[in-house]
Amino acid sequence: MIERKDLQAAVSAGIVTESQAASLAALADSRRGARENLAPGDEPFELFKGFNEIFIVVGLVILAMGWIAVTGVSIGTNLGGTMGRITLYAVIGAGVLWALAEYFIRRRRMVAPAIALTVLFAGNAAAGLNAWLAQPFMVMQNDLTSIPLPLLLTTAAVFVFWFRFRVPVALAFVALGLFAAAVVQSAAGGEAPGDLRDFFLLSAGSNFAWLTLALGVATFAVAMMFDMSDPHRVTRRAANGFWLHVIAAPAIVNTIALTLLSSDSAGAMGLLIAFLGLIALIAMIIDRRSFLITGVGYVVAVATTVGDAGGTAMAILILGITLLMLGAFWERIRAVLLRGLAPFLPLSKLPPTA
Repeated sequence: MIERKDLQAAVSAGIVTESQAASLAALADSRRGARENLAPGDEPFELFKGFNEIFIVVGLVILAMGWIAVTGVSIGTNLGGTMGRITLYAVIGAGVLWALAEYFIRRRRMVAPAIALTVLFAGNAAAGLNAWLAQPFMVMQNDLTSIPLPLLLTTAAVFVFWFRFRVPVALAFVALGLFAAAVVQSAAGGEAPGDLRDFFLLSAGSNFAWLTLALGVATFAVAMMFDMSDPHRVTRRAANGFWLHVIAAPAIVNTIALTLLSSDSAGAMGLLIAFLGLIALIAMIIDRRSFLITGVGYVVAVATTVGDAGGTAMAILILGITLLMLGAFWERIRAVLLRGLAPFLPLSKLPPTA
């Protein structure tokens, strides 16, 4: 069987190109099935495949900075028609980024450049569409009615980018874009958030926390659709699910946990502990650790609220030991859990245990 080091040697010897080696590795991974490339208990996660990708990302960042500087100098020399020229430069930038994406994503199948290009494309689309459709004088007077449309169009542009290049992180930007548009639309109706807590406290009396919770639940549902369509996590659908869970977990956990924590009552603390236990159970069942990571801070907060200094220190120590044990024996614990809940779960749609 040809291993990855054999492909790397073949590239070094000039027998195959780096692109061909990457394509062969991807084909082998998809044909192998299950999760043989992963150690037991691992959750697929990849930011880059090699230092060459980091090198390319640095180049993309410098290119973007240079493009922004050139645009700024060009606009600064003549302030007439500023918004129109920003839109024009954004259109040109979108074309350049799309061409780079065709090469680095579709042809070279690079991971880190794909993420960088997604971020740059989203930022470029937001700048161009806001320059074209938003009304700066209205915004300066706290009238945000011209902002939701460009935000929605930016989200649509990022979705088209995802549809073409299938970069998983793009779906996270789509979710955030829809949330931002909903928040701005609510703010345009006269309800402005007082501070960051308004986005998470259901008891604050505003719609923003409910929007956050709705974002979390909807994003979680879509993430589970991707996860359940690829339980062995060998395709990009699983990566799509991963990034959506990264958005869903903080939105759900922070909203409910902060609301309960702010109640400052024994009953609320009990509900918070029960909720965190439920989140841990769900994380184990679906084999996603992002929910656990989000809930860790609230365990410390509960210990600080209900205990003295010594009790808090002991709780943090026990929490650290628990997390280490979960990391070391995740698969074994999950296997026992799934066996116990087997009659109630669609096991064929969930990641298998070792």
